[in-house]
Amino acid sequence: MSIASMTGFAREAGVTGPYQWAWEIKTVNGRGLEIRVRAPSGLDAIGEEARGQILKAFTRGQGQLNLSISKTSSVPRLRVNQEVLQSLLSAVGGLTLPDNVQPASLDGLLAVRGVVELDEDAVDPGQDEALTGALRDAVARLVQSLRSARLNEGRALAAVLAQQLDVIAGLVGEAEASPARQPEAIRARLEASIAELLDGKASLDPARLHQEAVLIAARADIREEIDRLRAHVEAARALLQEGGPVGRRLDFLAQEFGREANTLCAKANDVALSRIGLELKAVIEQFREQVQNVE
Repeated sequence: MSIASMTGFAREAGVTGPYQWAWEIKTVNGRGLEIRVRAPSGLDAIGEEARGQILKAFTRGQGQLNLSISKTSSVPRLRVNQEVLQSLLSAVGGLTLPDNVQPASLDGLLAVRGVVELDEDAVDPGQDEALTGALRDAVARLVQSLRSARLNEGRALAAVLAQQLDVIAGLVGEAEASPARQPEAIRARLEASIAELLDGKASLDPARLHQEAVLIAARADIREEIDRLRAHVEAARALLQEGGPVGRRLDFLAQEFGREANTLCAKANDVALSRIGLELKAVIEQFREQVQNVE
Protein backbone atom coordinates (compact mmCIF):
# COMPACT_ATOMS: atom_id res chain seq x y z
CA MET A 1 0.00 0.00 0.00
CA SER A 2 1.28 3.45 -0.89
CA ILE A 3 1.09 6.57 1.23
CA ALA A 4 -1.30 9.29 0.10
CA SER A 5 -0.86 13.02 0.03
CA MET A 6 -3.47 15.30 1.54
CA THR A 7 -3.27 17.49 -1.57
CA GLY A 8 -5.63 16.64 -4.41
CA PHE A 9 -8.27 17.88 -6.84
CA ALA A 10 -11.18 16.14 -8.59
CA ARG A 11 -14.07 17.18 -10.83
CA GLU A 12 -17.17 15.39 -12.12
CA ALA A 13 -19.55 17.14 -14.51
CA GLY A 14 -22.54 16.26 -16.66
CA VAL A 15 -25.84 17.28 -18.21
CA THR A 16 -29.19 15.99 -16.94
CA GLY A 17 -32.33 17.23 -18.67
CA PRO A 18 -32.15 21.02 -18.82
CA TYR A 19 -29.42 21.19 -16.16
CA GLN A 20 -25.65 21.42 -16.48
CA TRP A 21 -23.93 20.47 -13.23
CA ALA A 22 -20.42 20.01 -11.82
CA TRP A 23 -18.95 18.68 -8.58
CA GLU A 24 -15.49 20.02 -7.66
CA ILE A 25 -13.37 19.26 -4.60
CA LYS A 26 -9.92 20.46 -3.59
CA THR A 27 -8.05 19.24 -0.50
CA VAL A 28 -4.89 20.49 1.22
CA ASN A 29 -3.00 19.40 4.33
CA GLY A 30 -4.56 19.73 7.76
CA ARG A 31 -4.22 18.28 11.25
CA GLY A 32 -7.60 16.55 11.05
CA LEU A 33 -10.34 16.02 8.47
CA GLU A 34 -12.55 18.99 7.63
CA ILE A 35 -14.73 19.36 4.52
CA ARG A 36 -16.74 22.50 3.78
CA VAL A 37 -19.66 22.34 1.31
CA ARG A 38 -21.14 24.95 -1.00
CA ALA A 39 -24.31 23.93 -2.88
CA PRO A 40 -27.16 25.83 -4.59
CA SER A 41 -30.37 26.47 -2.71
CA GLY A 42 -32.55 23.38 -2.61
CA LEU A 43 -29.61 21.00 -2.98
CA ASP A 44 -28.12 21.36 0.51
CA ALA A 45 -29.15 17.83 1.45
CA ILE A 46 -27.30 16.42 -1.58
CA GLY A 47 -24.23 18.42 -0.55
CA GLU A 48 -24.32 17.01 2.97
CA GLU A 49 -24.68 13.46 1.64
CA ALA A 50 -21.59 14.00 -0.50
CA ARG A 51 -19.71 15.42 2.46
CA GLY A 52 -20.54 12.29 4.49
CA GLN A 53 -19.13 10.00 1.78
CA ILE A 54 -15.90 12.02 1.64
CA LEU A 55 -15.50 11.89 5.43
CA LYS A 56 -15.79 8.09 5.29
CA ALA A 57 -13.21 7.79 2.49
CA PHE A 58 -10.35 9.85 3.99
CA THR A 59 -8.73 10.44 7.37
CA ARG A 60 -6.94 13.81 7.10
CA GLY A 61 -7.01 17.02 5.10
CA GLN A 62 -8.96 20.22 4.70
CA GLY A 63 -11.23 20.41 1.67
CA GLN A 64 -13.75 22.57 -0.15
CA LEU A 65 -16.58 20.78 -1.99
CA ASN A 66 -18.52 22.85 -4.52
CA LEU A 67 -21.65 21.98 -6.53
CA SER A 68 -22.62 24.29 -9.39
CA ILE A 69 -25.90 24.08 -11.35
CA SER A 70 -26.96 25.99 -14.44
CA LYS A 71 -29.87 25.61 -16.81
CA THR A 72 -29.30 24.99 -20.50
CA SER A 73 -31.12 27.28 -22.95
CA SER A 74 -34.63 26.00 -23.65
CA VAL A 75 -37.92 27.28 -25.03
CA PRO A 76 -39.96 28.63 -22.11
CA ARG A 77 -43.37 27.11 -21.49
CA LEU A 78 -46.44 29.34 -21.61
CA ARG A 79 -49.16 28.99 -19.00
CA VAL A 80 -52.56 30.66 -19.00
CA ASN A 81 -53.59 31.78 -15.56
CA GLN A 82 -57.16 30.50 -15.61
CA GLU A 83 -58.13 32.25 -12.40
CA VAL A 84 -57.11 35.67 -13.69
CA LEU A 85 -58.73 35.04 -17.09
CA GLN A 86 -62.07 33.98 -15.55
CA SER A 87 -62.08 37.02 -13.30
CA LEU A 88 -61.38 39.23 -16.30
CA LEU A 89 -64.17 37.59 -18.35
CA SER A 90 -66.66 38.05 -15.50
CA ALA A 91 -65.72 41.68 -15.14
CA VAL A 92 -65.98 42.35 -18.88
CA GLY A 93 -69.26 40.41 -19.18
CA GLY A 94 -70.92 42.60 -16.58
CA LEU A 95 -70.18 45.83 -18.43
CA THR A 96 -72.74 47.75 -20.52
CA LEU A 97 -70.83 48.93 -23.59
CA PRO A 98 -71.68 51.99 -25.74
CA ASP A 99 -72.76 51.32 -29.31
CA ASN A 100 -69.41 52.50 -30.73
CA VAL A 101 -67.28 50.15 -28.46
CA GLN A 102 -66.60 46.59 -29.59
CA PRO A 103 -66.59 43.70 -27.07
CA ALA A 104 -63.19 42.47 -25.88
CA SER A 105 -61.51 39.91 -28.18
CA LEU A 106 -59.61 36.86 -27.01
CA ASP A 107 -56.25 38.20 -28.13
CA GLY A 108 -56.95 41.40 -26.26
CA LEU A 109 -57.75 39.49 -23.08
CA LEU A 110 -54.64 37.36 -23.40
CA ALA A 111 -52.54 40.52 -23.73
CA VAL A 112 -53.61 41.66 -20.28
CA ARG A 113 -50.72 41.37 -17.84
CA GLY A 114 -50.92 38.29 -15.65
CA VAL A 115 -53.17 36.23 -17.93
CA VAL A 116 -50.30 34.57 -19.83
CA GLU A 117 -47.21 33.65 -17.80
CA LEU A 118 -43.77 32.25 -18.76
CA ASP A 119 -43.19 29.06 -16.77
CA GLU A 120 -39.34 28.89 -16.91
CA ASP A 121 -38.68 27.48 -13.43
CA ALA A 122 -41.61 25.20 -12.87
CA VAL A 123 -39.55 22.54 -11.09
CA ASP A 124 -37.07 23.23 -8.28
CA PRO A 125 -33.72 21.46 -8.97
CA GLY A 126 -33.96 19.71 -5.63
CA GLN A 127 -37.27 18.16 -6.70
CA ASP A 128 -35.96 16.88 -10.03
CA GLU A 129 -35.45 13.15 -9.40
CA ALA A 130 -33.34 12.62 -12.53
CA LEU A 131 -30.99 15.44 -11.49
CA THR A 132 -30.63 14.38 -7.87
CA GLY A 133 -30.00 10.79 -8.94
CA ALA A 134 -27.27 11.87 -11.36
CA LEU A 135 -25.65 14.03 -8.68
CA ARG A 136 -25.63 11.16 -6.17
CA ASP A 137 -24.11 8.77 -8.71
CA ALA A 138 -21.37 11.28 -9.54
CA VAL A 139 -20.23 11.58 -5.91
CA ALA A 140 -18.84 8.02 -5.87
CA ARG A 141 -16.79 8.80 -9.00
CA LEU A 142 -15.66 12.08 -7.47
CA VAL A 143 -14.38 10.33 -4.34
CA GLN A 144 -12.52 7.74 -6.39
CA SER A 145 -10.97 10.41 -8.59
CA LEU A 146 -9.83 12.37 -5.54
CA ARG A 147 -8.38 9.22 -3.98
CA SER A 148 -6.40 8.50 -7.17
CA ALA A 149 -5.08 12.07 -7.28
CA ARG A 150 -3.93 11.90 -3.66
CA LEU A 151 -2.29 8.50 -4.19
CA ASN A 152 -0.42 9.74 -7.26
CA GLU A 153 0.83 12.71 -5.27
CA GLY A 154 1.70 10.34 -2.42
CA ARG A 155 3.90 8.15 -4.63
CA ALA A 156 5.96 11.17 -5.65
CA LEU A 157 6.09 12.28 -2.01
CA ALA A 158 7.27 8.84 -0.87
CA ALA A 159 10.21 8.99 -3.29
CA VAL A 160 11.27 12.36 -1.88
CA LEU A 161 10.99 11.15 1.72
CA ALA A 162 12.95 7.97 0.96
CA GLN A 163 15.74 10.03 -0.58
CA GLN A 164 15.86 12.33 2.44
CA LEU A 165 16.05 9.32 4.77
CA ASP A 166 19.03 8.04 2.77
CA VAL A 167 20.76 11.40 3.24
CA ILE A 168 20.02 11.33 6.99
CA ALA A 169 21.41 7.79 7.27
CA GLY A 170 24.55 8.84 5.39
CA LEU A 171 25.15 11.82 7.69
CA VAL A 172 24.64 9.63 10.74
CA GLY A 173 27.30 7.29 9.35
CA GLU A 174 29.66 10.22 8.85
CA ALA A 175 29.11 11.36 12.42
CA GLU A 176 29.82 7.88 13.75
CA ALA A 177 33.04 7.62 11.74
CA SER A 178 34.26 11.10 12.65
CA PRO A 179 37.82 10.96 14.09
CA ALA A 180 36.88 13.84 16.38
CA ARG A 181 34.98 11.36 18.59
CA GLN A 182 38.16 9.46 19.58
CA PRO A 183 39.79 10.24 22.96
CA GLU A 184 43.18 10.53 21.24
CA ALA A 185 41.91 13.33 19.01
CA ILE A 186 40.37 15.11 21.96
CA ARG A 187 43.63 14.69 23.89
CA ALA A 188 45.60 16.27 21.04
CA ARG A 189 43.25 19.26 20.81
CA LEU A 190 43.27 19.69 24.57
CA GLU A 191 47.06 19.50 24.68
CA ALA A 192 47.41 22.10 21.93
CA SER A 193 44.96 24.45 23.63
CA ILE A 194 46.73 24.21 27.01
CA ALA A 195 50.16 24.59 25.44
CA GLU A 196 49.01 27.73 23.65
CA LEU A 197 47.53 29.05 26.88
CA LEU A 198 50.67 28.35 28.93
CA ASP A 199 52.98 29.41 26.10
CA GLY A 200 55.47 26.71 27.03
CA LYS A 201 56.04 28.07 30.55
CA ALA A 202 55.11 24.85 32.28
CA SER A 203 55.22 21.16 31.52
CA LEU A 204 52.12 19.02 31.08
CA ASP A 205 51.37 15.85 32.98
CA PRO A 206 50.60 13.31 30.21
CA ALA A 207 48.59 11.07 32.55
CA ARG A 208 46.44 13.92 33.81
CA LEU A 209 45.97 15.23 30.27
CA HIS A 210 44.83 11.82 29.04
CA GLN A 211 42.41 11.53 31.97
CA GLU A 212 40.85 14.89 31.18
CA ALA A 213 40.55 13.96 27.51
CA VAL A 214 38.73 10.75 28.45
CA LEU A 215 36.29 12.69 30.66
CA ILE A 216 35.56 15.18 27.90
CA ALA A 217 35.06 12.36 25.42
CA ALA A 218 32.62 10.64 27.80
CA ARG A 219 30.56 13.81 28.21
CA ALA A 220 30.58 14.38 24.45
CA ASP A 221 29.77 10.78 23.51
CA ILE A 222 27.06 10.70 20.78
CA ARG A 223 26.69 6.91 20.65
CA GLU A 224 23.12 7.01 21.99
CA GLU A 225 22.09 9.77 19.55
CA ILE A 226 23.54 7.80 16.63
CA ASP A 227 21.73 4.63 17.69
CA ARG A 228 18.42 6.42 18.10
CA LEU A 229 18.77 8.26 14.78
CA ARG A 230 19.40 4.96 13.01
CA ALA A 231 16.39 3.40 14.73
CA HIS A 232 14.22 6.34 13.64
CA VAL A 233 15.43 5.99 10.04
CA GLU A 234 14.44 2.31 10.00
CA ALA A 235 11.07 3.09 11.59
CA ALA A 236 10.34 5.79 9.00
CA ARG A 237 11.28 3.46 6.15
CA ALA A 238 8.97 0.80 7.56
CA LEU A 239 6.08 3.30 7.68
CA LEU A 240 6.66 4.30 4.05
CA GLN A 241 6.62 0.62 3.13
CA GLU A 242 3.46 0.02 5.16
CA GLY A 243 1.61 2.91 3.52
CA GLY A 244 -1.89 4.04 4.39
CA PRO A 245 -2.65 6.94 6.78
CA VAL A 246 0.77 7.10 8.48
CA GLY A 247 1.22 10.87 8.41
CA ARG A 248 0.85 11.44 12.14
CA ARG A 249 3.41 8.74 12.99
CA LEU A 250 5.87 10.14 10.46
CA ASP A 251 5.37 13.59 11.96
CA PHE A 252 6.20 12.22 15.41
CA LEU A 253 9.37 10.60 14.04
CA ALA A 254 10.37 13.88 12.39
CA GLN A 255 10.16 15.57 15.80
CA GLU A 256 12.30 12.84 17.34
CA PHE A 257 14.84 13.23 14.53
CA GLY A 258 15.08 16.92 15.39
CA ARG A 259 15.64 16.31 19.10
CA GLU A 260 18.47 13.85 18.49
CA ALA A 261 20.14 16.14 15.95
CA ASN A 262 19.99 19.07 18.40
CA THR A 263 21.63 16.94 21.10
CA LEU A 264 24.32 15.78 18.68
CA CYS A 265 25.15 19.38 17.79
CA ALA A 266 25.26 20.34 21.46
CA LYS A 267 27.74 17.53 22.19
CA ALA A 268 29.91 18.15 19.12
CA ASN A 269 33.48 18.93 20.16
CA ASP A 270 34.87 19.49 16.70
CA VAL A 271 34.20 21.78 13.75
CA ALA A 272 33.77 18.85 11.34
CA LEU A 273 31.30 17.09 13.63
CA SER A 274 29.37 20.35 14.12
CA ARG A 275 29.13 20.71 10.34
CA ILE A 276 27.68 17.21 10.06
CA GLY A 277 25.17 18.02 12.80
CA LEU A 278 24.05 21.22 11.06
CA GLU A 279 23.63 19.42 7.73
CA LEU A 280 21.65 16.75 9.56
CA LYS A 281 19.33 19.37 11.06
CA ALA A 282 18.77 20.97 7.66
CA VAL A 283 17.77 17.66 6.01
CA ILE A 284 15.54 16.72 8.95
CA GLU A 285 13.72 20.06 8.64
CA GLN A 286 13.13 19.37 4.93
CA PHE A 287 11.87 15.90 5.84
CA ARG A 288 9.51 17.36 8.45
CA GLU A 289 8.06 19.87 5.95
CA GLN A 290 7.33 17.11 3.43
CA VAL A 291 5.77 14.89 6.08
CA GLN A 292 3.18 17.61 6.76
CA ASN A 293 1.56 16.65 3.43
CA VAL A 294 1.18 12.93 4.20
CA GLU A 295 -2.33 11.73 5.06
